Amino acid sequence: MDERVDRTETRRAPDPASRVTPVVNKPNRGYWILTAIVAAGLIGGGWYLWAHRAPAPAAKTAPAGSAARGAPQPVGFATIGTGDIRIVLNELGTVTSLDTVTVVTQIAGQLQDIGFKEGQVVKKGDFLAQIDPRPYQAALEQARGTLAHDQGLLAQAQSDLKRFQTLGRQDSIAQQQLDDQRYLVQQYTGTVKTDQGTVDNAQLNLSYCRIVSPIDGQAGLRQVDLGNYVQTASTGGLVVITQMQPISVLFSVPEDNLPDILQRVRGGATLPVEAYDRANTRLLAPGQLGTIDNVIDTTTGTLKLRALFTNPDELLYPNQFVNARLLVNTMANTVRVPVPAVQRGEPGTFVYLINANNTVSVRPIEVGPTDGGFQAVLSGLTPGDRVVTDGTDRLRDGAAVTLPAAATAPAAKAGAPTTGTPATGTPPAAAAPGQPASPNVPRRRPPQAQ
Repeated sequence: MDERVDRTETRRAPDPASRVTPVVNKPNRGYWILTAIVAAGLIGGGWYLWAHRAPAPAAKTAPAGSAARGAPQPVGFATIGTGDIRIVLNELGTVTSLDTVTVVTQIAGQLQDIGFKEGQVVKKGDFLAQIDPRPYQAALEQARGTLAHDQGLLAQAQSDLKRFQTLGRQDSIAQQQLDDQRYLVQQYTGTVKTDQGTVDNAQLNLSYCRIVSPIDGQAGLRQVDLGNYVQTASTGGLVVITQMQPISVLFSVPEDNLPDILQRVRGGATLPVEAYDRANTRLLAPGQLGTIDNVIDTTTGTLKLRALFTNPDELLYPNQFVNARLLVNTMANTVRVPVPAVQRGEPGTFVYLINANNTVSVRPIEVGPTDGGFQAVLSGLTPGDRVVTDGTDRLRDGAAVTLPAAATAPAAKAGAPTTGTPATGTPPAAAAPGQPASPNVPRRRPPQAQ
């Protein structure tokens, strides 16, 4: 019992030394207070540094960023002027001879002689080949002999008819005998005409033994050698004669271009056509439009045209593929712009117009046909306007640009600064990486602290 009482008293009434415990904890409370003060000081110092030092770098980088965005960009430009724009249709065509003849034999026989060389230019009536004429000469003699025999019978019958007619008037012979003699003369007359036809046919066959050129042209490769037996059933022929001068080119144009072509042709205009090689780089021959086909091909929607060429140098060969350039019309004194200056985007077709203060603005335009390096401008530009032709990839509406030094040389003579920039005072563009700055631009010293 006493022990329990003692334990209870100990718990309920601690020693006075235990009351000093709060005094012992005072150093711990001060530590935390000091820690809080230090932390608050660090936070305040950090905020102070951020508030007073962070804006300085931002102020330094902000001009650099704006300068990068607003730095004038070097560009190439061209001044708008007027000139002629040709409306040309460039189509693929095929050279076609106006007259091509495959020389074939009209009789059968042995080829005895050849009177041409491969590739030779021949004239109409020139000797080409000779077929053995002896069989046809014999047939002609036989036909002439038959004709002479039947002519004799006809003459005898005609002489008897005259005598019978005299006797008939004297009633010395029967009328039937007179009529029979008259019919006999008619029969012999028909026989003589048949014989004459046989003679003419034999003479014609004999003339076929000598083959001559039917047209003016160039002889191709020989198809039959000397000594061969040729027949009329042969389709290959002896040689092909092709007319080279003049010559034509067949090409097709879209049916949408037909009204313009017909309007010019019916107005009496002669439309020139130029034939270029397959690579479309070398002019082979000039010519003119000759014939327009009378139907449109429904499968392709195109119309065939034939152009004629004198072909003096014979640079055009049959079945050769060429590029035919048909000049439909010419737009004289038309406002035109270089093709690289024309841009296409959200506004449609536009150009970057260079303003007087060397800034650019987007100018929508309406364009027409293209001829070489120029394109016709139907609306949107006037002569004297300046447009950007090079360096348009990073431009925007209102961007500043610098022009080539060569373009500002006249301004430099008049007293403008020779910095390669326009005389409007636009600052020069920054030098490209790895290149020194322009020696004509003075460097500015940084201000020294006083």
